[in-house]
Order: sequence, then structure tokens, then C-alpha cells
Amino acid sequence: MTKNNNWINVTSLGDLMDRQADKYGDKDAIIFPEGRYTYRDIATYAQNISKALLALGVGPGDRVGYFLQECIDTIGIIIGAAKIGAITAPINSRFKTTELKQVIVHAGMKVIFTSSPEVGTDFNGLINETFPQIATSSSKYLDFPEAPELDALVTLDEINRPGTFNLTDMEELGNTISDESVAKSQEGVRVRDTAIIMYTSGTTAMPKGAMLSHESFNRYASSVKQRMQLTENDIFWAALPMFHIGGVAFVLASLFVGSTFIHTGNYNPDVALQQIRDERPTVMLPAFETIWVPIVNHPNREEDDFDSVRIVMVVGVPERLRQFQSQTPHAPILNCFGQTEVCAFLSLSELDDEPELRFNKGGFPMPGMEAEVHDPDTGELLPNGNVGELWYRGPNMFDGYFRDPELTSEVFDERGFFRTGDICEIDADGRITFVSRLKDMLKVGGENVSAAEVEGYLITHPAIALAQVVSAPDERYVEVPAAYIELKPDTQATEEEIIAFCKGKIATYRIPRYVRFINEWPMSGTKIKKIVLREMIASELKSKGITQAEKISSS
Repeated sequence: MTKNNNWINVTSLGDLMDRQADKYGDKDAIIFPEGRYTYRDIATYAQNISKALLALGVGPGDRVGYFLQECIDTIGIIIGAAKIGAITAPINSRFKTTELKQVIVHAGMKVIFTSSPEVGTDFNGLINETFPQIATSSSKYLDFPEAPELDALVTLDEINRPGTFNLTDMEELGNTISDESVAKSQEGVRVRDTAIIMYTSGTTAMPKGAMLSHESFNRYASSVKQRMQLTENDIFWAALPMFHIGGVAFVLASLFVGSTFIHTGNYNPDVALQQIRDERPTVMLPAFETIWVPIVNHPNREEDDFDSVRIVMVVGVPERLRQFQSQTPHAPILNCFGQTEVCAFLSLSELDDEPELRFNKGGFPMPGMEAEVHDPDTGELLPNGNVGELWYRGPNMFDGYFRDPELTSEVFDERGFFRTGDICEIDADGRITFVSRLKDMLKVGGENVSAAEVEGYLITHPAIALAQVVSAPDERYVEVPAAYIELKPDTQATEEEIIAFCKGKIATYRIPRYVRFINEWPMSGTKIKKIVLREMIASELKSKGITQAEKISSS
């Protein structure tokens, strides 16, 4: 009999937090730039959120959103909602009014937590801009047809606003609910229930809500613990935002292990480097080179800043990973294949893999996960050693797309394998490596961008007849959106006008950096050949010596 030292250890996220608070008490659980929070602190905060949500009428299966900067409140909301069987739906903090309306209405959010921080985005203001009815509500409880399932907006401050609950209101509401009421709700939560709906871009015209269960997060955390050989003595450092699957999954994995998690808050490489110096983390999770490069190349970095580090997990081209490895020669660089639908990692390098395997391959599937490659045209299963469309199944993965049974049925086969739409290699040994996207997707500095989403917004411009969005190479972000546009007869528009039309309405990373006008499209039968458009913009930029697009602000 083969010995298994990775016994399945699955519970609800609420029970996990309470159990760890009993075990670790006053140990630092999570550190943000604004404060340190123990296991007991987070459990208490989550309990208070649970009480307030119950008082607001939230029950099992109801969706609770948050639209916030990177802060401890996001973790308290996730755990607090999970304890009573509600589902958290994080909102991308870079979304603007168009995207906000889409996800809030599609998710049917019953309660949304938001804020108006002194520095940065006025999240509450954006929601009020999206739904002006809030400001004219005669009651704190909301009721308007544009968002029919939205009952309450909660701001994490003491300011009184129309149609809005504040912290004082939440405390008063929470005081009407007993701990016993929370416990009763908590006892009814199943590990297969959806815990989080994580919205992710795809080839559809709006983000898709991937439903991730309590079990999927536990099984992911357990597999990461095994693969990285994590212990309660480890100290994680990470910077992915808390609307991103990596940000949420990394935090929950740290709580699962009983370690300490450090988050940069709103990313700033100066703050990040100081945290690394002060806290001496052992496990670094920058994930993307756009986060790691400014730290390893920081002008104030000193030779011993990374001495405590034993693992760095970051993806990139092999040459870049070799450069990173030279910065931390004592700590292996781990590569991966990741997706929202598989709760962050489908595969991850082994600690003892040879360096070139870690630089060139995305690692073996996580424990319990199965992966295959199929011919993208015929669906034929291909043996290991081939390149094809990646399909997978297993305990870490999602259960389908929220309120989209048709799409869900399209992407799963009868065995439960998920068709990713990504072209990958599975080598003879079983390691998975990303090759390209079969789907019409871009990856802008680590953010998924659906061409269809951007095109869908562009054609709302009164002068635009047809828009096609493709990737343009970029030294800073790897690739950025470029739009080819056909104007309606007798209309005019400029590149500057089209970019301005997007500002404040869609997230900056989705805004086309280049706009080109076209009258005749390269066609393949009835389809526009986007590969030709990609070649056109790449060739133009190369001929002009342009390697980076100008940065865009949302204002």
C-alpha cells in the first residue's frame, strides 16, 4: 500500500477560521501596511460581519459583494459571509461604471461593502455614479429595478449618506443577532457549497462568474502546503489584489497552514521592499513579473534583503526566470499554470526540480488534479508529449459559471473535464506548460482581458460601426489592447477621442492603447482574421521603434 501523507482535510471556511483562531489565538495571521491582525482578530471581525449580514436578511446562497482597496476588511467579509452560507463576489477594484453594473446585476448582489478612502479610488462614489437611484432613496434599504436584488450598500466609515448603511448602523444591526444564531447558520454550511464567485474575463461579452466551493479552497490549500512543504512557521509575502483569485487563494492557504501572511496593500514597490526587510518572509508569491521586477531591481535593495526567503513563485519566459533565480540563488523559482477556474494553480513546480525544468515547464498537476491535451479541432485525446487544448478535472476546480448553464454545459465534457481554451503542452513526464491562447484573450500585466468585452463597449460609441481588439506587444505589460475600428458612414473620430470615450467607463487595463481606423478587413471566409491585425500592429510598432505604450489614467 502506498503511504499517503496528504490526507484530505476539508471544512467550511468559517469553521476553518474558528478552528485556527482557537489554535493560534494571538499569533499574527495577516499583516497589511495599516496594521497587524491576529487569528483571533480576524475570527472576531468575521463573526461581527456574520451578525450584521443576518440582520440585513442575508441567508444561504445570497451574494455579498465588496468593492474595496486592498485591506483586512476583504478577508473579514469573505469569512463572515461564508460562516452563514452566503457567497462572496469580489468586485475588481479597477472596474468602472459599465463593468460595475454588469457584475452587480449579474451576480444579484444583495449587499455590497464599499468605501471612500482618503487616497485612491472613491469606490462608493463609483457605485453611486453607476446607480444614481441610491442617492435619492428615502430608506437605507434599496429597491430599484435597475439592480432588483440589491438590498443594501454598506460603507466602511461613519459618514451618513442616503440609501447607505455605515459602520455604526452595522454595529447596531449586529447587536440584534446572537452568537447562537450565527452558530446555527454555520452548522448548515456544506463543504460543497459555493463560497466565492470569482468574476473572470473570457470570450463572452462580459465577465463570467466562476463558482468556487469551500472544498476547492481547502483542497487547493492542502495541495500547496504539500508541494511547497509549508509549515506554520512560514511567513508568506504577496501583492496580488484581493479581487484576484491569487490574492484570495494565497490568503486562505496561509490561514489553512497556520502561518503569517503579509500583503502590500495597494501595490507599491517601496512599501513591498520595506515589508520584506522588516518581516523576513520565507515564501514569496509575486506571481507576475510586473510585481517582482520593480522589487528585485529596486535601487535601494541590499544584498541581504532576500536572505530569509526559501521559495519564490513567479511566472515568466525562461530567460526572465533565469534572471530572477540569479537574484535568489538559494531559493528556487517555482513556475506554474494557473487559472481562476482551478482556484489559482492547476500545476506547480516541485522544489527539487532541476532549474531548467522550473524555468521552461509549468510543473506537475496538483495532487488529485488530472490534465489532458486534446486536438483543438477534433477533440481527439492526445498522448503526453503533445501540444493541444488543455482539459482538466479534480477537487480544486470550479463548479461552473454562475447563472450561465449553457456556457457551463459547453465547457465541461460528460466526464467532468473542463475545456480551458488554452493551448498547452503536457510533456512525457506529465508536466504542463502554457503555449498560447485558443480563446480571444489578452493578458495585460497579469490581468485577463476579453477582446469581446472591450469590443462590446467600443461599439456603443455613436461613430463606430465595427471594432476588433487584438494584442499589441509591450515591454512593460507583455501585451496591451489595440483596436481596429471601422466608422459608420459620414462620421469622424480620432484615436484620442476613442481613448477618452473609454476613460472612466472601463478599467484602464482594458482601454486600447492604440486605435487604428480601417475600411477593409482581412477576411477568412466570413471571419475577420485577427492574426493579420495582430501582425499589422506589431509590425507598425517595430518599424517605429515603439516598445511601450503610454500609461493611461482613468481620469
